[in-house]
Amino acid sequence: MKYKRFENTIIARIDKGEEILEQIKEIALKEQIKLASVQALGATNDFTVGVYDPEEKKYTSNGFKGNFEIVSLTGTINTLDDNFYCHLHMSAGNEKGEVFGGHLNQAYVSATCELVINIINGSIDRYFDKQVGLNVFKL
Repeated sequence: MKYKRFENTIIARIDKGEEILEQIKEIALKEQIKLASVQALGATNDFTVGVYDPEEKKYTSNGFKGNFEIVSLTGTINTLDDNFYCHLHMSAGNEKGEVFGGHLNQAYVSATCELVINIINGSIDRYFDKQVGLNVFKL
């Protein structure tokens, strides 16, 4: 992974074989990012995404292997108990144009991934909301 910072924007290239969430965490910790929006596109050959069931308060995960184009990767970087926290969703399409997506658990880059992090001045922490069953913004 290589990246360059331009004031409050970071442009990164995540390389073949690297895991996207790990690379985002590395950048966020190195750059001391407490709040940011994230967007990316690229290619993956191994990813896992989940869907949350609010009644059961649990995720169902689905893993995919093969050639996929990341058509959308979006989310936030912020904190939980003042420690790094990242919430991303990703959708990826196969050679038939079928798209699969959800809450991103893991994704390995198969060719390249172009990532943009827009840093927001300030910080937003999260807390666990028992009623919803998720870590939500503490506003």
